[in-house]
Amino acid sequence: MKANRVTGAAAILLSGVMIVACSSSPTPSATPSPTPAPVEKKEPVLYTGKNCLSQMANVAARWQPDAMPVHMESNLNAESNGHDGKSTIWRAMFASATRGTNRTFICSGSRLKDEASIGVTGSAEITSPPDISRSMFQSMLLIVDSDKAFAVAQENGGANVLKKNPDQPIIYSLDWDPKAKQLVWGIMYGSSRSDSKGVGVVDATTGKFLRAGK
Repeated sequence: MKANRVTGAAAILLSGVMIVACSSSPTPSATPSPTPAPVEKKEPVLYTGKNCLSQMANVAARWQPDAMPVHMESNLNAESNGHDGKSTIWRAMFASATRGTNRTFICSGSRLKDEASIGVTGSAEITSPPDISRSMFQSMLLIVDSDKAFAVAQENGGANVLKKNPDQPIIYSLDWDPKAKQLVWGIMYGSSRSDSKGVGVVDATTGKFLRAGK
């Protein structure tokens, strides 16, 4: 009987130890929630004029094989003030002599909601004025890019403008001069003709500085 009592007491003591051991075991920690991946910020793409003209010419050729550029210009926005000959938005008009119509294409590297989406998009086709052929030019004549034209303009008075106002906006335009038979860059230090601080004209084929104006 004694042995049984001892055995029974030992069993009770052992079960008590097991209960204490179980109750004192650490509570499993909660599974940590996964950290959300950081949102990747998409940076805008700043293009030179030659880069965008090439892209737009390829799209225009699919519209009409004989399509030729008539005019190209850069656009100012919160992503670019036009310095260094670059912009996130360039526009160019292309005309087809056989159809007598033209379209405007936009080359965009912008991430802004109110700008054209990245890539090249085109407007609706419209009838061209009778004398538009006088302004049409071959894309291959554009040898001196807008960044080089900017550098030439800087050497011929533009640096003084930026010294006075380092944030001075600059707009670039590319046109055929039918009288001089030259493809020229217009580098305008201003957001419009009314607030322009000066315009430099550079030969887009040779890079020669031609003249300055207002």
